[in-house]
Amino acid sequence: MTAHRIGYARVSTPDQNLGLQIDALKKAGCDKIYEDTISGTKSHRPGLDQALDTLRDGDTLVVWKLDRLGRSVKDLLDFAGGLNNRGVGFVSLTDAIDTTTASGRFFFNVMASLAQMERELMVERTQAGLLAAREQGRVGGRKRIMTEAKIRSARKLLNQGTPPREVATGLGVSVPTLYRWVPAAGRTGASTQ
Repeated sequence: MTAHRIGYARVSTPDQNLGLQIDALKKAGCDKIYEDTISGTKSHRPGLDQALDTLRDGDTLVVWKLDRLGRSVKDLLDFAGGLNNRGVGFVSLTDAIDTTTASGRFFFNVMASLAQMERELMVERTQAGLLAAREQGRVGGRKRIMTEAKIRSARKLLNQGTPPREVATGLGVSVPTLYRWVPAAGRTGASTQ
């Protein structure tokens, strides 16, 4: 089975030119080149999908530059990891990345480790911030729409026979919210209108 080099070129808008990328991919020995004229933030890129469908174990996907594939390091690492799992190499011409070589794989593994460490540090910082806020008496989330005074008022009105819809409207809440905060056990003689 012959290994193939499959190229992928992308520009964000129709007024941009793919020529430079396509020339570089041809010089890099790509057998076939797929193209997209679409923003990198779009998840559906038909040309990239076709290129990925074409790739087989032992093939290599070649791009002119990393940013042609994605905007975030995490997305790029996930993408390259997916290729690696399929036995497909990855080359970025202007970024001098080539996962078909030992040094290229090493570089990508270091990048993946750094991205993982950054995610873990972000989680740790978030948890530490939430803990510090709780220790200072701050509670996250939205303010409760039903205060204790509103709950007492709702119970009183419902127990007097006021229809739930009227009570909810008067309190500025929906009927389901009223029922969530004033369960049936807390209402005696309330109508179900």
